[in-house]
Amino acid sequence: MSLILNHALASAFLYFRDRRKIVRRNSEDGCGSGRRADSYEVAESLLKLCGVLDWDSLTETIRELTQDCLPNVTDTVVYILNNKTGILESKDGFSHTVYELPKSGLARSVVDSKRQVLCNELSSEDPLTGLLTSGVDTSSPKRTVLLTPILHPQSDRIVCVVGAVCDELSEDDQKTLRLLEKHVAVCIQRLLRTCQQQTTSQTDSILKLCEELHDRDAATLQKKVIKYLQDQTESECCVILFVCEETGQLFFHVIGDRVLDCEVVLIPDSSVYKVISSGKSATLDDLGDSRAELSSKLGFDVRSMLCVPVVKKDTKEVAAVILVFNKKNGKSYSLDDEEKIRQCFRYTLPMLANSIAFKKEYQQKIDTQALLQVAKNLFTHLDDVSALLQEIMQEARNMTHAERCSLFLVERKELVAKVFDGNVTENGEILGEVRIPKDQGIAGHVATSGEILNIKDAYSHPLFYRGVDETTGFRTRNILCFPIKDESKKVIGIAELCNKINGSHFTKHDEEVATAFAVYCGISIVHGLLYKKVKDAQYRNKLSNELLMYHMQINIAEWERLTQADIPAPCTFLKDMDKYISIPRSIPEAETPLACVSMFEDMGFIRRWRIDQATLARFCLMVKRGYRDPPYHNWYHAFSVGHFCYLLYKNISHLDMLNEIEVFALFVACLCHDLDHRGTTNNFQVQSQSLLAALYSSEGSVLERHHFSQALCILNTEGCNIFENLTSPEYQEVLDLMQEIILATDLAHHFRIMKDLQKMAKEGYKKDNPKCHKLLLCLLMTSCDLSDQTKNWSTVKKIAELVYKEFFRQGDLEKAMGSHPLEMMDREKACIPELQINFLNQIAFPVFELLGQLFPAAGPLEDSVKANRTMWKQVKAETQRRDRKSVV
Repeated sequence: MSLILNHALASAFLYFRDRRKIVRRNSEDGCGSGRRADSYEVAESLLKLCGVLDWDSLTETIRELTQDCLPNVTDTVVYILNNKTGILESKDGFSHTVYELPKSGLARSVVDSKRQVLCNELSSEDPLTGLLTSGVDTSSPKRTVLLTPILHPQSDRIVCVVGAVCDELSEDDQKTLRLLEKHVAVCIQRLLRTCQQQTTSQTDSILKLCEELHDRDAATLQKKVIKYLQDQTESECCVILFVCEETGQLFFHVIGDRVLDCEVVLIPDSSVYKVISSGKSATLDDLGDSRAELSSKLGFDVRSMLCVPVVKKDTKEVAAVILVFNKKNGKSYSLDDEEKIRQCFRYTLPMLANSIAFKKEYQQKIDTQALLQVAKNLFTHLDDVSALLQEIMQEARNMTHAERCSLFLVERKELVAKVFDGNVTENGEILGEVRIPKDQGIAGHVATSGEILNIKDAYSHPLFYRGVDETTGFRTRNILCFPIKDESKKVIGIAELCNKINGSHFTKHDEEVATAFAVYCGISIVHGLLYKKVKDAQYRNKLSNELLMYHMQINIAEWERLTQADIPAPCTFLKDMDKYISIPRSIPEAETPLACVSMFEDMGFIRRWRIDQATLARFCLMVKRGYRDPPYHNWYHAFSVGHFCYLLYKNISHLDMLNEIEVFALFVACLCHDLDHRGTTNNFQVQSQSLLAALYSSEGSVLERHHFSQALCILNTEGCNIFENLTSPEYQEVLDLMQEIILATDLAHHFRIMKDLQKMAKEGYKKDNPKCHKLLLCLLMTSCDLSDQTKNWSTVKKIAELVYKEFFRQGDLEKAMGSHPLEMMDREKACIPELQINFLNQIAFPVFELLGQLFPAAGPLEDSVKANRTMWKQVKAETQRRDRKSVV
């Protein structure tokens, strides 16, 4: 009702004000300097107080009335009682600076005496001189400085002090002044009553709000507070940004009446953080944010905004920042809106803070339960390390809300990632196992330091390597990398998480979760590896028993003859022993061990590596004995492969593009590359769930790893170690080289490096490049393994018969198992000429073509393969012609 009355009085004021303008316009005299207003004009001016609805308007109106009612006013000052602080304050109308009533001088004497004061001039030391500048030196006896108090109509309290510099006051002027004081006092009483009503109404609203804040859910409480703030400030939307105590970052979970799926953290360079540092409220213009950008982020059109920091009562630190948007009816936000927000949070901040604390405690409980479930999940995969690593990677992603995860295990001086996300390039190629040095990159840093590393911006970090992103097309924004340790605090693995999904980067909470999670990972990996070792030991035990039943000791008499014999020249066994045209399978099997010793001697290995003849004899006999008797992958095949390595040595400059230890390792690997071959493929071993598959399938290249393992067994047998006189570094190097070379006989490995081989052939072999050495060793091993395809046509046909005899045996086994063999394994479907042509086109010919490009001396080998391909085409054509005749 009071608001309606106020508006009515304001309308009356506007009417009389307009009427006064007309009167003054028709008057010959203005109310200028020195002219005193008549009673009608005074009464009309006092009507302005009826239109006053707030304190700022009151100050300006009193200034105007002083100008209208007192003679020749040059300066004015108005102090009005601040109802909240109880202090008399004056506000500058231009700069909005607030001045408290001085504690000394003329103004203070007026307040203390509660009486009007008149004087000719102000002392230059009086605090009022800054506001009443013309009162310092009036230079006229008729000028006066006036200070008059205005008291509350119903109490003895001073509610206003008005000061002015004007002409001397007459008796009529004093009457006018008393009338002015009376009307100002009534107006102030009315405003105080209105403020009290508003305060009471707001207090009732806050109490009602507090009554409703009984929920445990933090989001629900925030929605109720936000609804209250939107109503009180007449805003379309509101957001409460809480300050994280640990990081100082701003986060929110609710926008208006909408609860987000997860908490959102504001990036540190957001302009809202300015409010925290300054502790002062700000508008959209103050923060300098783009309206279009802010509207895009929030999802609605932002026209206006008020940003208010809320501080804790005890520590005076900013606990939250309140954002209200779009004041309704096109209005601007005022100090009253700011005060309503602060008043609300004086009561509700403790409840909101407690709800967030409860949420954190509840989250910790959930995390603990999740960790227990994780432990259960991990410990159910101890029998399969690969599955265990996949489970760890999946759980790490889920618990920290990461986009991708890579898991590295520490192996000697390397970090090996066998399972990781994003292993597919933009071209669809699948990346295999990744190995990086233990002391390089982000993972290497964590592995060596043993400390967790949280990187908020990956591309700005000096340890980040962009090559993987460029290969895969993936963009890494942020990284959380943590170590996995065993019981002795030794780092055994590294987990690297990329790209926080629901935030700008990984948080302190993510670090805590990762640290706790790493404990369970460490326990499970250690026990998983231990379990694998136990199982591997069991498999090896069974395999050893199986081998023991098959492999007998070498013939002592044969070993003695080989030990005591003079080592003949290789040409003793074949006239063209060092020519590409030679056929090593024509050498009787009984003479092949001595032929091997002869090649060792001719290549200078016995002298260079100080190999004892008795040791070499036992080694060669043990290797020969280590081969079974399948149709093709037997000792003759190994001897032929070793002989072809000898041919390359003799015909391509003694392989001087390699180091001498690399040539040595290559020749020994050729002899050992198919030890204990079962006459079946890797795929068959896995499908039949053989002991070999159980032992090696998790690492790939089942048979090739078994062949290398068997070579190590022979070398470790007493009296067989031909590397015994090598230095420790040389010994380790030759074993590593043998492993790489033997694993290269897996054609899957050959296809993986084919692009690198072609690149090397195109750019040329670089002797000082270690990668070129590795690629060349793999290419030479593959060419030796396929060397039968370079022999004469009769030999090639015989080899094909042996190969397909072995293939068909496997096909029969697969049929017995209920499987469908490949065409080349199925004796009822295989077309040998066509299969051989495809084999030469896709595998053999590209190998010898690359070898010829690198070394012109190997050109005849390429020609031999071409010639044999032509013969197979003729056989195919003849077969087709014969088949057509049989149909007719």
